[in-house]
Order: sequence, then structure tokens, then C-alpha cells
Amino acid sequence: MKKISIFLFLFVSTLANAQSFKLSGKVVDKNKEPLTGASILVKEINKGTSADFDGNFSFTLIKGTYTLEVSFLGYKTISEKITLSKNEEYVVQLNADETVLDEVLVAAVRANTDIPVTFSNLSKKEIAKRNLGQDIPILLNYLPSVVSSTDGGAGVGYTYMSVRGSNSERINVTVNGIPYNDAESHGSFWVNLGDFASSTENLQLQRGVGTSTNGSGAFGASLNILTDAISDEAYGEISNSFGSFNTRKHTVKFSTGKLNNHIEIAGRLSNISTDGYVDRASADLKSYFLQGSYSDENTLIKAITFGGKELTYQAWEGLTATQLKEDRKQNPYTYDNEVDDYNQNHYQLHWNEKLNNNWSTTLGLNYTKGSGFFEQFKEEESAADFNNLIVDDSDVIVRRWLDNDFYVFNFNTNYKTDKINFITGISYSHYTGDHFGEVIWGENLAPNVSIRDRYYFSDAKKTDFSMFAKATFSINEKLSAYADLQGRFVGYQTKGITNDIVPIDVDANFNFFNPKFGFTYNINQNNNLYTSFAVANREPNRNDFENGVSTPESLNDFELGWRLNNGNIKLNTNVYYMDYKDQLVLTGALDDVGQPIRATSGSSYRLGLEIDADIRISDKFSIKPNAAFSNNKNRDFVTEIDGNLQNLGNTDLSFSPEVIAGNMFIYNPLENLQFTFLSKYVGQQLMSNLNSAVSDNDVLDSFFTSDINVVYQIKTNKIFKSITLTALVNNIFNAEYVDRGYYYTYDDTWSNPGTATTVDGAGFYPQATRNFLVGATLNF
Repeated sequence: MKKISIFLFLFVSTLANAQSFKLSGKVVDKNKEPLTGASILVKEINKGTSADFDGNFSFTLIKGTYTLEVSFLGYKTISEKITLSKNEEYVVQLNADETVLDEVLVAAVRANTDIPVTFSNLSKKEIAKRNLGQDIPILLNYLPSVVSSTDGGAGVGYTYMSVRGSNSERINVTVNGIPYNDAESHGSFWVNLGDFASSTENLQLQRGVGTSTNGSGAFGASLNILTDAISDEAYGEISNSFGSFNTRKHTVKFSTGKLNNHIEIAGRLSNISTDGYVDRASADLKSYFLQGSYSDENTLIKAITFGGKELTYQAWEGLTATQLKEDRKQNPYTYDNEVDDYNQNHYQLHWNEKLNNNWSTTLGLNYTKGSGFFEQFKEEESAADFNNLIVDDSDVIVRRWLDNDFYVFNFNTNYKTDKINFITGISYSHYTGDHFGEVIWGENLAPNVSIRDRYYFSDAKKTDFSMFAKATFSINEKLSAYADLQGRFVGYQTKGITNDIVPIDVDANFNFFNPKFGFTYNINQNNNLYTSFAVANREPNRNDFENGVSTPESLNDFELGWRLNNGNIKLNTNVYYMDYKDQLVLTGALDDVGQPIRATSGSSYRLGLEIDADIRISDKFSIKPNAAFSNNKNRDFVTEIDGNLQNLGNTDLSFSPEVIAGNMFIYNPLENLQFTFLSKYVGQQLMSNLNSAVSDNDVLDSFFTSDINVVYQIKTNKIFKSITLTALVNNIFNAEYVDRGYYYTYDDTWSNPGTATTVDGAGFYPQATRNFLVGATLNF
């Protein structure tokens, strides 16, 4: 009997100890506003969730003591011990972290779930998992509607990305709110920002027109990048990675931590090099980042400089279909110094001031200096093509230079209460740039010609002034409205001759009004709906002017979306309709420096559905799928074929796949070990707007690739705080795919004298087959 009593006692005690209780709560800021999407982690069991739209969260746990870690972007992370012996409910208040610039510096260009804009965020922690030397477009490849590519095939060097079928010339990029796009070409040259991901705190990709931003207007997306936050504690970091094609990355970072609780100095030095997948498509990227900061409760001042030098062997000329079959790694360029050599340095000053509980201001200043050339060897050239500096049919080596200066002034004010968030801002930029070419060697120079004489020159000036006012305000407990008005005033002048020895004389001014409106409706604490209408206008770039296009393009963007967040499932679904007038579509052809040639299409549209989710299946498994389905058309497209104008009807927009899908399958067997299986599918694309009316050479086949990413962190007590080991195997199934190319047509009058017969050609950029990168990061 005694034994039975003891057994019953132990059995009841075990049941009591194993009893489950509910731990629930709400995450708010100091104004008691909910922090939607805040991360809550129970560290002992590695179980996490995120706060819903009202900031609520809940766990079911057995009796015991737990460490609750709560974090949110722009706020200080807190950890708290909780002993659970009954149902408990907590209100967790997070305090804004003055060392993070999000709340003020990028508030003017960032979106959140209160704003009816379609966006994706990527944190420093997420970026670090695959940051082994590849450029930012490659790291963004698994976001919805994104397609990325690279000249050399290995993700280093000249890299590109498109969003919703719009290439980099239509993606507005800002760094700490400062415009990064080249003022003349509108492109973003990531090759000049080697290893910039290592100095990125977080980034946001808005799809569609998005919110008003500084610099060139967003026609497919806007990407705003926030650089490293201030560190309270001193640290050092050494990161090295190695991989296929002799790819190497060496990075050293440091921070003094806060000195006297106010001042921090931090920096980074990096060198990335690769031989490239394509023959001779090498890249040598040297870069740096340095910041000095002062912060207190109400003030944050940052002086930042970053930049780099790149030396990249050209792989701008793609392969024909025949060359692709013969040897997909071959490079048509054979001259041993066929290189792009460019330096770019940025200097930024930011002053954020919190005036009181409602008002704050941001001042941003920037100076960017860029200078460099690319070198080419040309055979048996005509004297006229080099302004008669050489004799006809001579070989020649030339350098084509860019030398430019870019100044920016930004000023924003932010007024925020429980009911309204009101932001106003102005931005002014001034750009000057010289374009010129030098003959650095000639087989037969013309009389009285010296080495480095210039065979063309033009100077350029561009000013861009914009002002905006945007507000998010509550109509009632469930419904909020958004209004955003921007005026943008652009002036562009250039005079001289181009590298084709053709005069260029432009003096153009553009005045744009870009309104945006929308509503967000909170159905309940887990669901909200949003809808918006936005107008964008955009001026032609320098290449457009050279090709005789001077008409600006305009866009009406309609977005309708649904967001679900119940803790374990986050789902974003949106439908968009982008209606263009005079859209500058890619013809498929490239100019002689690899830049895309565009033409006005008249009337066109993009209609699409995007879905992305973050689903936590268990404490160890989660998946992050996304898919985009779209219809992209020119209306009644007219073009000349065989000497006659033909109406081809509604044709597909070039480089606009109808299906883009991706997925991440994440497995955490241990707290410090993560396996991620990544996959990407991109549907068939047409490289022209002709719907293969001339031939089927303009078809870019669909492709499917998969990667495996492994991250293992070792926490140590001696010398290093931690050692992080990372491995990335790209294209594990060894697919031979092409993700980018070009297409051109011309009239063949030689083969058929007296007739105009349209013939065509195409080039393709092969991407790497199976390859790997491995790295180790030492933190101390």
C-alpha cells in the first residue's frame, strides 16, 4: 500500500509538472502602439513566433522557467526570465534604439504594414547567411518577382536584377536615403560596391511605384538600403571565404563600441576576387566602409564614407546559340587588357534630431566622386570612327572615360502621434560628368596625333529637385488612409560628340507630379487588406537621347493586397495592374558597352499576382515560398519588318517572364545549426517585343535552379566570441541555363540588293553550373 501511495504521488506530481499553460502578451512601443511583426523567441526550446497586427502573441508551454527574447527592427532587443506556473499575460514594451537609423533616416522612403505598399524586408542576419562574396542582386534573388544575373556567371562582378520585368534602370536605389542610381544612365552598378552586403544593416524592396523616394522615379521597384547601425559594444570580425573559379572574399570589420556612451568609430576593408565561370571574366573588387557616429537620447550624427575600386575583365558580349553549344564558357573578348577600371567614393553626413515626442528631423548630405575607363582593342578600324586620329584600316587601342561628381542635399521632417504619421521632405541633387575617349595606342596614327589624344568628348549636367508630403492617418479603429504627393523637377543638358562621332546636344527640362493614395483595413488582429493607386513619371536616360527618344514615360499603378499574420503563418498576397504610357521598353539590343537599348512602346501594361509566405511548420522546420504570375503586353505594337510597318497586335513585353517562383525550406536541428534548401524557377522570356515575328531567336528558355546553404555557429569562451562556418552550394543539380541575353535585327541589303530583308541575331549569357563557396567568420 505504501508503495502504491508513493507511485500515485510521483504520478500526480509528474502530471502537475507537465501541465501546459498559456503564455500570451502584446509587444508595444513607449506610446503603447503595437509593433506588428515583432519577433518573440523562447530560447530554451528554440520556439519562436511573431506578433500579429495588434502586437499580440501566445505560446503553450509546460511549467518551468524560460528566457523570452523580444526584438523588432529599430528597437533594443530585450531578454527576460519568466517562471510559468499558471496562465500568464504580459505587455512587453520595446524602446527605440537611437543607434538604428530606421526610425528617422529612412522613414521618408520606407514602408510598413500601415502603408498600402507591396514590400519585402531583409535583415542583416538573413543577409549574412549567404554573404560569401556575391553581389546584392544575387543575394536578393529569392525575393518575389526578382530575377538576377551576372556577366561572368558566378555572381561577382557586373551583376543585374529585374523586378516585375523592369530592369535596373527602372529600380530606384537609395543608400541611407541618398540616391545611388547613376544620374545619366539610371542604372545601379553594384560592381562599384564590392561586399556592400557586409555593411548593410537591413534593406527593403518595394515592388511597383511604392512610396515617394529620392532620385529617379521607381517604375518597377525601389530598393532602399540602411548601412551598419552603431554598436554599443566593441567588436572585431574577420571573414574569409573561398570557392569555385578561384573566388575569394576577405573582410575585416571593427567597432570601438560607444566611447563615453556617445561616440563610435567603425569600419570595414574588403577584397573580393574571382576568375569567373566564363573564361577571363575575372573581377578584383577592393572596397571600404568607415563611419564615425555621435548619439545621445535625442541626437544621432553620422559621418560615413564608403567606396571601392573595381577591375573587371569584360564579358559584355554574349554567345551565339552555336557558341553556346560548342563551349558555353568561352569569352569572345581575347585582348589581354579588355578591362573595366573604375573608382567610386561616397561621402555622407547625416544628422537626425528628435525635437520632442512628436517631431523629428533628418538632414542628409552626400558627395560622390567617380572616375574610370574601359579599355578595348579594335582591328582594322575606319579613321572616321576615331575622328581621323588614325589611318584607315589600322588597329587601335582606346580607353573610354567617365569622370563625374554628384552632390545631394536631403531634408525631412516627421510628425507622429497615435493617429497620424506625417512626413515631408525635399531633395536636391547636382551631377556633372565628362565622357571622353583616348587613343592610347595606334598601329598607324594620323600626322600630328599623340598618344592619349581624345577622339570624342561631351560634358553633361543634371539637376533633380523634388519635394513630397506623405501621411498615414487613422479614420477609425480598423481603417487608415495614406496620401503621398510628390513634385519632381529635372533638368538635363549635354553637349559635344558621342563615341559614334555623332553630335549630342540636349537641353531638356521635365516637371512631374506623382500622387499616391490608398487605404488599409484591419479585418481583425490577424488580417488586413490594402489598396492603392500611384502615379509615376520618369525622364529618358542618356542612351535614350542618343537613340532619338526624348519623351518621358508615365505609369498608373494599382495594387490590391491581403496580409495574414497569425504568428506561425505570415502570408502576403497582392494583385497589381501597371498601366504605362510611352513605356521605354527594352528592344533586346545592347549598345557597344553592353547597356540595353530602349524604345517607346506607346501603350502597354503589366497585370500580375504575387504571393509570398513564411510558414513555421514546427520548432525546427519552416518554409518560405513565393510565386508571381503575370501578363505583360504591348498594346497594338507596330514595327518595321522587311521594309514595311506591321501591326503585330498585343505582343509580350521583352524580358518579362509570366511565372517566377521561389522557395526556401529551412531546417534547424540545433539552435546553432541551420540547413536551407533554396529553389528558383523562371519561366520563358522573349528578348524582343516582336513575338518571334522575324524568327524564334528571341526566346530565352525557362530554367530551374536549386542551392543548399548551411550555417553552423560555434560559441567559444576564449579569444573569439563565436566562429560561424558557412557553406553554399549553388545550382546543385548542375543545370546548364541562361538567364539573360540580347536580340537584334537589321536590314540585310547586301544579300538582297534592292530589297529590305530583316534578319536577326542573338546573344546569351551562360550562368555557372554546380559551384560552391565556403567561409568562416571569427567574431571577437
